Amino acid sequence: MPGIAGIIGVGSAEEKSVVLLQMVRCMTHEPFYTSGTYTNGHIGLWIGWVSHDGSFSGTMPIWNETKDVCLIFSGEDFTDTGEIEGLRAKGHDFTLDGPSYLVHLYEEASTTFFEKLNGWFCGVLVDLRDTSIVLFNDRYGLKRIYYHDNKDGFYFSSEAKSLLKVLPKLRQIEPRSLAETFSCGCVLQNRTLFSGVSIIPAGSAWRFAPAKNAYRASYFDPAAWEGQATLNCEDYYKKLKETWARILPRYFRGKNRVAMSLTGGIDGRMIMAWANRPAGKLPCYTFGGMFRDSVDVKIASEVARVCQQPHHVISVADEFLSQFPALAEKTVYITDGAMDVSGSPDLFANRLAREIAPVRLTGNYGQEILRRAVAFRPRSLFEDLFDAEFRGLLQTAAKTYSGELTGSRLSFIAFKQVPWHHFSRLTLELSQLFLRSPYLDNDLVALAFQAPLDIATTKELALRLIAEGNPALGKISTDRGILYRPIPMVTKLRHLYQEYSIKAEYAYDYGMPHWLARLDQTLSPLHPERLFLGRHKFYHFRIWYRDQLSQYLREILLDARTLGRSYLNGRRFEEIVRDHTEGRRNYTLELHLVLTSELIQRTLIE
Repeated sequence: MPGIAGIIGVGSAEEKSVVLLQMVRCMTHEPFYTSGTYTNGHIGLWIGWVSHDGSFSGTMPIWNETKDVCLIFSGEDFTDTGEIEGLRAKGHDFTLDGPSYLVHLYEEASTTFFEKLNGWFCGVLVDLRDTSIVLFNDRYGLKRIYYHDNKDGFYFSSEAKSLLKVLPKLRQIEPRSLAETFSCGCVLQNRTLFSGVSIIPAGSAWRFAPAKNAYRASYFDPAAWEGQATLNCEDYYKKLKETWARILPRYFRGKNRVAMSLTGGIDGRMIMAWANRPAGKLPCYTFGGMFRDSVDVKIASEVARVCQQPHHVISVADEFLSQFPALAEKTVYITDGAMDVSGSPDLFANRLAREIAPVRLTGNYGQEILRRAVAFRPRSLFEDLFDAEFRGLLQTAAKTYSGELTGSRLSFIAFKQVPWHHFSRLTLELSQLFLRSPYLDNDLVALAFQAPLDIATTKELALRLIAEGNPALGKISTDRGILYRPIPMVTKLRHLYQEYSIKAEYAYDYGMPHWLARLDQTLSPLHPERLFLGRHKFYHFRIWYRDQLSQYLREILLDARTLGRSYLNGRRFEEIVRDHTEGRRNYTLELHLVLTSELIQRTLIE
């Protein structure tokens, strides 16, 4: 994923420059990436960056007019244009199609500079006037910064693999973190998978100066949003409508072409209802599968047609399966093991999406922020798979999760779920294109904290906003069969059918009970999967692991190295692999997790 890497400290300038280049090369995953370095031995800084060619942060570093303030910025910023134009009135010279205004914003705002930034970003600010270095990230921590501090310097990077490359002692998996990944799908509490590697907290601005200890400050406290007064329903809706109309144009800014990633849900449609793009100027696409046009594809196609925009289906089918071994390894490598191999279809699909447009606008995080949806929780696993010590760590992970869930639900979502759980898929997506979502705009998230409790978890206001933005879109039911103005009986029956088909597809795929897996295998010549799969999901790992991917799975998972891992009951796991690939049982989730863990060992550790 594009980002930054560097060293702060003293020592041989030549040696640190060599190390810096190694760190940057680790992050250069694609031919369309650009990179560069800036070093200043006087203040003890060696920093490099990797970015998409032509991206918002594609031209680094940024200097002020007097060449005494330098900014290295990774990500995008959606500061209000009024604030940016105000800089011109004060005599600053910059272009509007990139980040050059940011260094001038710092000159004017000084200590409040970081609070004014709006987006997912990280960076380094160098102020030669007082020889200070400030390492910073966004208030959600989505542009993650890994670090390790030792006597040779403070090492930091957007990707943990950069640290593992140049600091071999760090190449150890932390058992507690691995157990949390197995149980919850992510590492909790801002820790990492790797012993000795930490994460800078969200909303940080850490200041370094020669011969001084680092001042590890935060520029944002969630309490500032939590302490706002709750609005009544109508006042909240009026403010939501005003805020939505005001912020949405920010996400179409820039010189790069924007495309809309559409599903059959509410949140992408809310964007389409208020986008007001000229006909044919906002290409839309939906990820599709191998068996049929899903509900997402059908509804998204209709939404695009109503808005007079082209619609494409990006299919994840036989071509994906033929590339799965390489895609699985790259998924794990790019995300430093944060995304398991089930993210490989997203890597495949986002590569193709980039050919449509380099910027992907999405409704991601809408239901989390506006309807307070908790998207992850501890999972039930087949515990005989693990040794006794690891089983204990799985139980500890569930307790840790429960402890973190206390307090404000929206704060848990915005400042824990988003950077811990959603980070992994976002990192994978950002490796291929620029992803934008207005649902994490500072103004919108701040407002969401003022939602009245009786409406905070419902779809009512989002449906109303869609209908008022584009009445024709309000008449199209969602993937759950829901309408803003329901038709008596018809809407209810449609909703019940869609809910049933969602559960039926899950039951046939990930959730298939063991006793039914054997029957399904017996009937496999008749291809019963064609009856159940593809209505809602575009990937189907249970049958893929049993059929098309079974040989690859056995090669990796029945290897002596895998079966000898300390956390595994090797003999029992061998039975699990054979039971699944021969169709006797369903262990899809367990196979995901162990395959991912093994690829972490092979691509990042060994």
